[in-house]
Amino acid sequence: MNLNLTGHHLEITPAIREHVLSKLEKVKRHFDNVIDVSVILSVEKLVQKAEATIHVSGRNIFAEAEDSNLYVAIDTLIALLDRQVLKHKEKFEARRHDQSGKQQVAE
Repeated sequence: MNLNLTGHHLEITPAIREHVLSKLEKVKRHFDNVIDVSVILSVEKLVQKAEATIHVSGRNIFAEAEDSNLYVAIDTLIALLDRQVLKHKEKFEARRHDQSGKQQVAE
């Protein structure tokens, strides 16, 4: 998993980097096929914003969260991403292929 962590009007400290990495382990634990993660943290007056794009096989998943506290925004972002990744994983696993090569959708 490649991680690209960027800060807009914000310096990425080792504590922030470690917090993001520890939270992303939750997403990685649920779905191993994460190829690339891009996280952008920004500050606009009193609002801290976190946005992330996760590239998984066949799809890009995007989420963003805002809060007055950056750590809460990161936690909310990871919760949103985790929900979307689990939904993608369920759709991915629901597809079954039979012997003839035709695709069937599991009910």
